[in-house]
Formats: sequence, C-alpha cells, structure tokens
Amino acid sequence: MKTDYNAGSIKILKGLDPVRKRPGMYIGSTGKSGLHHLVYEIVDNSIDEALAGYCKNIWVTVYEDNSVKIKDDGRGIPCGIHPETKSSALEVVMTTLHAGGKFSKDSYKISGGLHGVGASVVNALSEWLQVTVKNEGKTYYQDYIRGAPTDAVKILGETNDSGTETFFKADHEIFSTLDYDFDILESRFKELAYLNPVITIYFDDKKNNERKKYHYEGGILEYVKALNKNKKGLHKPVFTEGSFNDILVQLSFQYTSSYDEDIVTFVNNIKTIEGGPHLTALKTVLTKIMNDMGRQNSIIKEKDANLQGSDVREGITAVLSIFVKEPQFEGQTKSKLGNEEAYEAVNKVLRDKLTEFFELNPKVLKSILNKALSAARARQAAKKAREMIRRKNMLENTTLPGKLADCITEDLEKSELFVVEGDSAGGSAKLARERDFQGILPLRGKILNVEKASFEKLLKNEVVNSLIVAIGTGLSDDFDISKLRYGKIIIMTDADVDGAHITTLLLTFFYRYMTPLITNGHVYLAQAPLYKIEKGKNKMYFYTDEELNSYLEKNGHSNYSRYKGLGEMNPDQLWDTTMDPEVRKLIKIEIDDAEVADKFFTILMGSDVEERRNFIKRHALSVTNLDV
Repeated sequence: MKTDYNAGSIKILKGLDPVRKRPGMYIGSTGKSGLHHLVYEIVDNSIDEALAGYCKNIWVTVYEDNSVKIKDDGRGIPCGIHPETKSSALEVVMTTLHAGGKFSKDSYKISGGLHGVGASVVNALSEWLQVTVKNEGKTYYQDYIRGAPTDAVKILGETNDSGTETFFKADHEIFSTLDYDFDILESRFKELAYLNPVITIYFDDKKNNERKKYHYEGGILEYVKALNKNKKGLHKPVFTEGSFNDILVQLSFQYTSSYDEDIVTFVNNIKTIEGGPHLTALKTVLTKIMNDMGRQNSIIKEKDANLQGSDVREGITAVLSIFVKEPQFEGQTKSKLGNEEAYEAVNKVLRDKLTEFFELNPKVLKSILNKALSAARARQAAKKAREMIRRKNMLENTTLPGKLADCITEDLEKSELFVVEGDSAGGSAKLARERDFQGILPLRGKILNVEKASFEKLLKNEVVNSLIVAIGTGLSDDFDISKLRYGKIIIMTDADVDGAHITTLLLTFFYRYMTPLITNGHVYLAQAPLYKIEKGKNKMYFYTDEELNSYLEKNGHSNYSRYKGLGEMNPDQLWDTTMDPEVRKLIKIEIDDAEVADKFFTILMGSDVEERRNFIKRHALSVTNLDV
C-alpha cells in the first residue's frame, strides 16, 4: 500500500505532549517502577528545598483510590507573573518542560533534579492534579486534567505559612498498574531521611492502614547500622566527611563477618545504582590504603601478593553520599553519575581521612586486613574450582552431572535450554523436545539458597555446577556473555509450592551470579497448564483458574482434571502445551528496578526472619493463585 510522506507527516508535539507520547523517556517505564517514580519526582523537589535550607517536614499520603498527596513546608513554588510568558510562574513550572528553579544557581546551589522536568512530567502523566502553594503571604491554587490547566491560578486567601502541596492521581491510560507498594515507597523515604538528618518525613498509607515517621539525626551512620542490624560487626560504624573543589564527600562504613559487599552510593540524594567515578574512587582508595598500610604494619608479608579489590571489600557495608553543584547523570532516571571531577574529590578526601582513621585505630585496621587476607585465600580456592569446571566444559562429550540432553544447532538465537524439575519431568521433556534447537537439563534435588551461602560452597553444589557448565558463561567476575550456549534459558517447574520454591532459588542464583542473563533478556519461565478438559477427541488446556472458570461459566462442563506436576503429562501433551514455540506461553524475566529486586531477594531469601514475616503479612492479601 502506498502512503504519502510529506511535510504534513511531520508531527510537532507541543507543551507536555512529548511526555504522554513517550513516557518511558522521562520516567523509565509505565509499569510499577515508573508509577513510583512520580512520587519520587515531587518528593525530590521538597528535598531540594531542604538542601537549600528552607524545608524541614514532608508529608506523603497515599489514599485508597491510589491518589497521592505530597506536602512540604519549604518556600513554595513562586506564583508571580513570569516576565517572559506573562502568566503565573506556577503554571509555567507545572506545564512546561525544562522550566524550574534548578536551572538558576541563585535558587538552588545543589539539587538532585537535573532536567527540570519533575513537576511537569508528573502533571502530564496524571489523570488529574491539584497544586496548592503558600508563599509571600497568599495561598494559590490551580488544577489540571492530564497536564492542561482547567482555569487560571487562583488566590484562595492570605496565610503566614509557606510550602507546596501536590495532589494527583496517575493516569490509567498511561500506566499498567496504579497500585503503590508500601515497601518500595518506605525504602525511598528512609533513604532520604538518612541522607538528610534535618528532614522529617511523615508517610500515611491509608490503603494498608500504615503510618510511619522517618527522622535520623545520625544520618548515614544510622543508615549503615540499619543495613547491618542482623550482621556481626568487626568494629563500630565509622563516619567521615570532607570537601574538595566544592564537592562535599560523606562516607560511613562498617565491616562485618559476612561474605557480602554492600556499597550504596548517592549524588545529591539520588541513588546511583550503576555507580560512576565516585564509586570507582572509593574502591580504588580502599584497595590502595589496605595494601599500603598492611605492608607498613607487616600484616601483609613481603612474599604475599597484593590484595585485590574484591578481597578488601568482602564484608563491607558502606554508604557514600556526595553533593555536586552541577551533577551530570546518564539517563533520565539518573542511575549513573557522569561527573569525572567526582573521582578526584572522593579520592582526595577519603585518602586523607581514612589514612588518618586507620593510623589512630590500628586494631580496626588489623581486623579488616585479617578478613581481607582470608578472602584472598578463599578467592584462590574458588579460582581452582572454576578452573576444574572449565576443564570439564572443554570436553564436549563429557557426561554432565545434570544429564544434559544438548541440542544440535549452534545458532544462539534459536537454541533453548529447559531447566526442568526432577527426573520424571525431565524424561518427558527429553522425549517431547525438538532435538534441533531444544536442550533439556533435569535437576536432581533443590538448588542451594545462594543468598545464605559462601562463594566457595556455591561452587561445590552439584546442581549449581550443572547449570554453570550447561550455560557456559561462567559466573560472577568470570561471567562472559559471549560464551552463552543458549539464547533462551527456560525454567520449567511444577505449578505448586515446591515448584515455586525451586523457581525462586534458580532466579536468586541467576540474579546474584549471572545478572546479565536477566538484563539481556535470556531467562524465561515456562507456563504449564493447570487443567485439562477432554471433549470427545478434543483436548483443551487452561493455564489459570480464571481461564477455567470463564470456560465453565459459558459451557457448563465439569469433567476437568488438574495436573499435579509435569511428570503426569505425556511427551505429546508437554510439547503441545508448554514447549511448542508456536503455542506455548513464556514469561520473560525482566528487572524494571534492580534496586527493588535486590531488596526483595534479600528479604525473601536472606536470614532476617522478622523482616520476611512482616513482608509476607503485608503482601499476603495480594496473592491470587496460592496452591495449598
């Protein structure tokens, strides 16, 4: 079909139209993470007021209908007539991209907001929004429908208070979900309260009937204590700070007896999940100081090799917070810092401060170095174990511990590996598969819970070894995506509690040690049918209770059977329902928000029983398909 492409085909998006047209460009996604990002944008504006010294309290309320109200006691958005637009500055801020006080060095010396789009983007993506501002002795008000003002800014009366109140409801036409998660919001509010000791945040979640107050006078020192509440510390938490070239650097850290490295970094209160020069500088400084002072104090012997960065960081919990006048972030959601000058500032401040601290606290230095030396020995042992796995993998026809039935094709895009629960289901899957492009790896027994195990213990686990060899990429620091043997890794387990547990253990393993498999879209869950109805020669399969009930309501049939496991299905049924690329249903595993995923894996698979119990209580009512 011929189509005309001319000057009239060029579309000009005006006002906030670009945001509604491409919301992902501004808030990352239109799923759960993007929904919560709306709240963060408004709260971050209040935090910027706190950084400027004008705000001490922030109130956040989530209502039963998923509307949200955020109020602060800052200066309030200016509401006078803007000299260029000749309209209220409040309307300019709420309806114009790249308009705000953050572009003026006189208004905000330091702010997290870089693009100046926060309030206007929230407005654009809201079904409705109301903003009330108190400043210069008056109360101003304006409301909007999907970003457009319904009327001019009104003066409601006089006041002696100051501040901004934003009341909005996210647009159901934009977002796939409007349900806010208490745990996700609480996590962000706690972070902001730790990072800004002058701030008190009041959180009222009327949906869950939860009311919380967050205020931490100890700042990030208390943050580290909270992160380590269930760990055994090798010393008391340490706090240090200093400035270089107008960049403020704050660090709190504590080493524990655990194997984990937990370093959280922030720039102007924005969490930099992907790091940047400031994180690189912290790692470099720690490694250099530990090696230098270890040799000076004869804790590291002359014959010993230098400690590596991973050795030095084993067991550390650290919070690094820096404040930069003009931050440059990579991406709208600000997950990575781009300011190279941050490296020099962090390097200079921490080199001086940490050297001084360890000189004054030799016992702390010795305890950390002894742990690092132990980590080095474990690393060397793990290296030998990995080399053994590599040697096994070099022999193509080696009988693998997990009895891998490999596929023929070498085309990565076509090849699939089904990781199957148990020998019975594995046997059916081997008979059902298409040998050309589908491999089968049956698992014997349950995979190790890697959230609670050391790396050395992980490598000794038979199921883990089977997965490592079959997938081919290696893991952790040795992970190499170019050696991936299958384009799709498909977890196929029974639709019961045990199957869900195995799935969770596998996903935990992939997330912790083969993260690029998930971020590059290689991990899937197979959906096997729950029910079958035979009507003459016809067989119908149903994957959810809803599908079955809908059919029964329309047709009135009750002669259905429920599958208890994959092993009950013969090879033809398994192919027709679960493995045939033409008809099967696969769930692609994605990480919308790595930070939230990390937190939930820690809660659900870690050792904090009380935190896990509270999480389950809070989310129990949202479970819709529980197999008891």
